[in-house]
Amino acid sequence: MRKITFDIETANFFTDTGSNDPASLTIACVCIHDSLTDSYTSYFEEDLPKLWPILEKTDLLIGYNSNHFDIPLLNKHYPGNLTVIKSLDLMKEIQKVLGRRIKLDSIASATLGKNKSANGVLANVWWRQGEKQKVVEYCLDDVRITKELYEYALKHGKVLYPDGKMIRDLTLDTSDWETKNETVLTHTLPF
Repeated sequence: MRKITFDIETANFFTDTGSNDPASLTIACVCIHDSLTDSYTSYFEEDLPKLWPILEKTDLLIGYNSNHFDIPLLNKHYPGNLTVIKSLDLMKEIQKVLGRRIKLDSIASATLGKNKSANGVLANVWWRQGEKQKVVEYCLDDVRITKELYEYALKHGKVLYPDGKMIRDLTLDTSDWETKNETVLTHTLPF
């Protein structure tokens, strides 16, 4: 099963666009881990046509808040419909059980013992200052953390989360995470 773990950083904020629609934002970069090649790569907005053939051969998209944010933003640029690819949004899986949304940094700290290297606001400042490589490194770091959380949850059937001063287990149903969906995808490649 080919899995793509991914994250997006944007070049602007919702306050800049006057909308809360993720598709109103501009992509700074998209970073991925491809399980087929076990490699991490990054794509600026102008490089997205190089990303489409990879996504089109993917069995599972893995992200954090990706169904609400990342996929709608990517779909703005994709000539087909990325929502037909099976996706696993770890935030959504956690919210289903916990009853509320929780930050990636909180789950990573409790489960993996590591924190994110920065935050989206700082990444946006870096982007505006022309420090594109810093943004890419931050985005890649989020992809690594998301991938590790996915693998932890798949292996242990749970993640950990902070609840006040305590760390608690959060059991997740991972039984269908890696079952393939048969999808019909509009390909950007000439056939």
